[in-house]
Amino acid sequence: QVQLVESGGGLVQAGGSSRLSCAASGRTSSSYATGWFRQAPGKEREFVAAICENGGRIYYADSVKGRFTISRDNAKNTLYLQMNSLKPEDTAVYYCAAAAATYCGNRYSRQELYGYWGQGAQVTVSS
Repeated sequence: QVQLVESGGGLVQAGGSSRLSCAASGRTSSSYATGWFRQAPGKEREFVAAICENGGRIYYADSVKGRFTISRDNAKNTLYLQMNSLKPEDTAVYYCAAAAATYCGNRYSRQELYGYWGQGAQVTVSS
């Protein structure tokens, strides 16, 4: 089993920045694909960003491209999401996820690829 625990987020003003962290423990592997998803109130959970193929491939949703950066520190078993130029529409609960797979192919944005999920971290962007 893999346990994921998010931290960071909170209340941020529009245009500001925030960083989320996701600490992994248990039967982790640096080769696992990892990603971030988010769920806004009343909406479906959606893909935000993913790292696959040992960092060889990085993917972003169009809505965050150029503003968010996903990264991973394998020595610390920690995944990060740096969020800049935040907008009120970025307000959501953010979830980190991990897959017991290295290659994502065209499934990187599909929730069913990821078998492990964190509990979520709230990010609220005020206008």
